[in-house]
Amino acid sequence: MVTPVQLSIPTELDMQALGRDLARLARPGDLIILDGPLGAGKTLPTQGIGAGLTVNGAIISPTFVIARIHRSLVAGPDLIHVDAYRLGEAALLDDLDLEALMPGAVTVIEWGKGLAEQLSADHLLVEIARSDDPLDDTRLVTVSPRGPRWDNLWDQWQSLVNDDMGRDAQADARGDEDD
Repeated sequence: MVTPVQLSIPTELDMQALGRDLARLARPGDLIILDGPLGAGKTLPTQGIGAGLTVNGAIISPTFVIARIHRSLVAGPDLIHVDAYRLGEAALLDDLDLEALMPGAVTVIEWGKGLAEQLSADHLLVEIARSDDPLDDTRLVTVSPRGPRWDNLWDQWQSLVNDDMGRDAQADARGDEDD
């Protein structure tokens, strides 16, 4: 099992960049689960994933419609964006019949921890926490691969993060401080 990586992400734009990095590795059938408290910024990496996949439509939280499908504009995978906040149990998530749509799409489920894992043994869990200071946009993001698909991409993903964000994801995983 690969060690989760913790990243300190300073801005909303950097959160979107994190999503674009994930999109560079994402393939049809992939599941990404986003978790964090209300207002943590779960939709921000989804916006980056949508931009990286080049899908149609604005990526906004689907809280009231529960799920949106954003079609690819470049013959790539679609983006299925789900907000499980109001679902409360895995059986209600099953009612969305995501299994039928997932093979041709990258599926991102906000509020999915504890509900969505049964959709795929291979998934990425992204946990987001905000600073206690309301004037600070910094988020502490813990990215945990689950299953061989993401385990095998882990070094490649860390390289993307290092290059695009000027970070040392391996040092973050060890808890090293920036020099």
